[in-house]
Amino acid sequence: MKIDETKIKTRFTFPAILAATVEKYGNSNALGFVDEKPLTYSEVGKRVNALIAMLEKLGIKKNDKVALLSPNMPNWGIAYFAITSMGAVVIPILNDFSVAEIENIISHSESKIVFVSKTLLPKVKYIDKSIINIMMDDFTLLKEDNRLFFEQDAICLNKYDIKEDDLAAIIYTSGTTGRSKGVMLTHRNICFTAYGGSLIQPMTSSDRFLSVLPLSHTYENTLGLILPVMFGAAVWYLRKPPTPSVLLPALEVVKPTVILTVPLIIEKIYFNKILPSFNGKFITKILYRMPPFRKLLNRIAGKMLKKTFGSNLKFFGIGGTKLNKTVEKFLMEAKFPYAIGYGLTEASPLLAGAPPFSSVLESTGPAMNGVSLKIISPDPKTGEGEIWAKGENIMKGYYKEPVLTSEVLTSDGWLNTGDLGVLDNKNNLFIKGRLKNIILGSSGENIYPEEIESVINNFRYVVESLVLEKKGKLIAMVHLNMEELEEKYNCLKEEFSRKFDDIIEEILNELKEYVNTRVNKNSRIQLVLLQKEPFHKTATLKVKRFLYY
Repeated sequence: MKIDETKIKTRFTFPAILAATVEKYGNSNALGFVDEKPLTYSEVGKRVNALIAMLEKLGIKKNDKVALLSPNMPNWGIAYFAITSMGAVVIPILNDFSVAEIENIISHSESKIVFVSKTLLPKVKYIDKSIINIMMDDFTLLKEDNRLFFEQDAICLNKYDIKEDDLAAIIYTSGTTGRSKGVMLTHRNICFTAYGGSLIQPMTSSDRFLSVLPLSHTYENTLGLILPVMFGAAVWYLRKPPTPSVLLPALEVVKPTVILTVPLIIEKIYFNKILPSFNGKFITKILYRMPPFRKLLNRIAGKMLKKTFGSNLKFFGIGGTKLNKTVEKFLMEAKFPYAIGYGLTEASPLLAGAPPFSSVLESTGPAMNGVSLKIISPDPKTGEGEIWAKGENIMKGYYKEPVLTSEVLTSDGWLNTGDLGVLDNKNNLFIKGRLKNIILGSSGENIYPEEIESVINNFRYVVESLVLEKKGKLIAMVHLNMEELEEKYNCLKEEFSRKFDDIIEEILNELKEYVNTRVNKNSRIQLVLLQKEPFHKTATLKVKRFLYY
């Protein structure tokens, strides 16, 4: 099904969308920090124009590259709209990239300016001195001979005719396979996806977003910034990382209607808070094993969980990687307004999704409006095959990488996602795993490590896990919740060196038995290893598997 563009009153470009929103919702709250006075859309529009005027004086022209390296803040969105509204190309950089990665991206993209926050300034200390640094916090120009200032009432000199197919952003993915690639996205790619998201979950100017994922990732950028701006909704940011002590008061203040997250967040809440509350008492532990009582207890827990999130939540988006099946079953029975989406940066990023209360267990839902999905070379027995996608949201290609582009994009516009999946008779998509992650068993069968990890992560003390093949054996690396173990085994504090190894060995053996009684014989693990430190992860909290192969 194609998106009916006759219902859209503006072009799919960032300046057109912002101008329409400023005109219609100028006095509405736009972007702000929690507990601080937010900017209205009229104020955002003025600051965008003023920043364009400043960039003009710095010599920025159409197709020039400008990088953003900063935590989430209102000025991030203002800089993003200013850069793209004058036809320049924005290069969002993930904050947790190393200095070497950042230098490589700035060099590879040929960025002329870097907007950098005060907190991340040390990461650009050694970049080419010809590149101009602007402080994201207040748009101060960081030059010794600085005579140019950001003037809030400045008016840009030029008029810019921005086309939908003009390049808007190059997103350098952190990925899980090592090498970063610059994904080229047009104005239309991103705006089309944002609008498509609104067809899954309608938005209004009364909606309130609480932004907790990095804006430099296309998931939060498209659906957590462009989508709310498109409909005049308010977006609130945190000044500190979203730890429980920071997040809980913010939820009470903002009372968000929309939050975008990754599975790890809600999985931690379930396994560290909700499940222990049921298992803490003998009677509830017994009752929780009986489906009718489990559903009742989950419903009660769901009401409490929604209250924790501010009571007004209508859309709790989950994307980035596969959600644990047990956790999803809890969310379903709790009648919590969760929604799972599937996509990748190359698709701006959304490809499939279903609204709250329409989810099918373990499915990402059907293709987004205007997107076509097909399964290539499906297995005759299971229907599983490579997922290919086509639509107005598919990237132009990888920047300066025509060979890599030709490997994933066909001449007629189909994107090979690199994921394996299956479509049911209602066109709901089920993701089986990454093609590159598949382990070939001794009898030639496909083994999906993500499915085994999902079972492992249900074990009480496991925080996260990684399943690999080494020398023909399936090995599970597990990171345990040491705080919970310390609470159970007080001896860890007093007699750590003497008893720690014995306790861990017992837990790992128990885990191995637990897993192998719940997976098919081809997926049974031969060895469980303790991963003492948390796994290194991408911006959407996917484990960087290539580091552990």
